[in-house]
Amino acid sequence: MIEIPALDIFSDDPANLTSTVQLLLLLTVLALAPSILILMTCFTRVIIVLSFVRSGLATQQMPPNQVLIGLALFITFFIMAPVLSEINEEALQPMFDGEITQEEAFEAAAHPIKSFMAQHTREKDLALFMGYQGLDRPETIEDIPLTALVPAFAISELKTAFQIGFMIFVPFLIIDMVVASVLMSMGMMMLPPVMIALPFKILLFVMVDGWHLVIRSLLLSF
Repeated sequence: MIEIPALDIFSDDPANLTSTVQLLLLLTVLALAPSILILMTCFTRVIIVLSFVRSGLATQQMPPNQVLIGLALFITFFIMAPVLSEINEEALQPMFDGEITQEEAFEAAAHPIKSFMAQHTREKDLALFMGYQGLDRPETIEDIPLTALVPAFAISELKTAFQIGFMIFVPFLIIDMVVASVLMSMGMMMLPPVMIALPFKILLFVMVDGWHLVIRSLLLSF
């Protein structure tokens, strides 16, 4: 019979208390994992750009949300692979081997993720949150607190994603304008231009290998 270890936060046994604290920390990290994934990685930029592509094509729910989110997740893991590998080598494995403490592991894990976020954060956005907290200009990346870096990185990613989205919308907008002008010149004012423009948008997107170009642009942006 397998015994399930008890969870007792009031235990006087140091071993039980350490295991309990580790379990609580693990549950906390798992609860915050979606927010960490969204706001501290490139996931935000990728999913917004992919959503702009679908909106520009005006294909409603094609591709489905599950496909876009799944593609965005794998692209995120691909881009973040060097950072995740460094975190594993510098923080997780030494902590699991007992070479460093949890506090030291957190500091070691924060450095690569801070370096990644700082590289893609606009100075203006970071200054906004640093100034609001009354903090001095940081001399190194280590001096930037995560409480200021994470939101600054998030709004920088939003701006970059919307800039890419604007460039994606331009060719589709031109097709809409051309189709609308042709229909008006032919006197077909009751025929929705979107219905006629949709196959031309899909044709153009397929002919230029649009998904390849979009994903390539996302990879090069990092």
